[in-house]
Amino acid sequence: MQTPGSQSSLHRANLERVVRAVRLAGSLTQAEIARTTGLSAATVSNIVRELKEGGTVEVTDTSAGGRRARSVSLSGDAGIVIGVDFGHTHLRVAVGNLAHQVLAEESEPLDVDASWVDGFDRAEALVGRLVQQVDVARDKVIGVGLGVPGPIDVESGTLGSTAILPGWAGINPRQELSRRLGVPVYVDNDANLGALGELVWGSGRGVRDLAYIKVASGVGAGLVINGQIYRGPGGTAGEIGHITLDESGPVCRCGNRGCLETFAAARYVLPLLQGSHGPELTMEKVVELAREGDPGCRRVIADVGRHVGSGVASLCNLLNPSRIVLGGSLAEAGELVLSPIRESVGRYAIPSAARQLSVLTGSLGARAEVLGALALVLSEMGDSTVLAENGIGMRAPAAVSSFR
Repeated sequence: MQTPGSQSSLHRANLERVVRAVRLAGSLTQAEIARTTGLSAATVSNIVRELKEGGTVEVTDTSAGGRRARSVSLSGDAGIVIGVDFGHTHLRVAVGNLAHQVLAEESEPLDVDASWVDGFDRAEALVGRLVQQVDVARDKVIGVGLGVPGPIDVESGTLGSTAILPGWAGINPRQELSRRLGVPVYVDNDANLGALGELVWGSGRGVRDLAYIKVASGVGAGLVINGQIYRGPGGTAGEIGHITLDESGPVCRCGNRGCLETFAAARYVLPLLQGSHGPELTMEKVVELAREGDPGCRRVIADVGRHVGSGVASLCNLLNPSRIVLGGSLAEAGELVLSPIRESVGRYAIPSAARQLSVLTGSLGARAEVLGALALVLSEMGDSTVLAENGIGMRAPAAVSSFR
């Protein structure tokens, strides 16, 4: 038993601080670990040596600022994490290790709205197939990140809006997938996971305050404040799609009128063009035609951009983020949609907030949410799990003179 304040508990705490810093960043030099954790360089060196000998971390030679350095990352054998992303029309699963490397990834079409049972059956099968593909024992799976296209009620763990996925009413996605796979599951909505994915791997790297705006079958935002996803006390923060633009506008699925979603989401936008372009038109096809110069599609995308920009301007006035990252199918339109977004932000946002804001498309595309699901596990899992897997830190070292 470790007594609080004892030599062994201090050593254990320092081990976990180093593992956490490396786990969240993917890889760090020893100097960066010292700056991140506040530990002395000597302490970090000793801990990295112990972790390396135990197989928890890998150390490679690199350079930093023109000088030779040692890069530390968690070992590829320390465990694996799994990401599962349910979209309205797809299922995507990825397997990664603790060094932030994606080992396998696959997606398949799926009507998530039709049947939650079929959705989880398919997810369970795909997870099993990919774990077998990477040739890793199931007991090496540390956790699963799960993304769903709707807000999660913090108290009940169920979807907070039955209007978004009516067939999932009363279902607790975390409990259901954990029961099937036998490992801890961490769940969040797709916009939050998109934000997390872009923050760790994509267009949000190096930024502490940003909003990821996903425009697809609905409109949502993942908010990052001071480097952390902000969910709100009820888990519904970021529902930018239900900002009212016109109180006399179309009735939204939430029951209100004139929500941003009724002017920007695919289900409301596509009927504007299906009369001239056919009933099978998709948002992806609209973007493709717009890039080829189709005037009707260009006009619709520009209008959507201006409406989204109005919502972004309100967000800027409230939270003053430094970056907006646009995701979802609309993001493929590039400057055709970014320019009108910036135009609306310049018109409606407080000038100082608008000047500090950059608006760009995500760099991960359709992978943002599933990579965010991997990042969710990496951010939520306990460091003691990694250490216990490798038998590290159970005894204190003989000397503690380097501890601070």
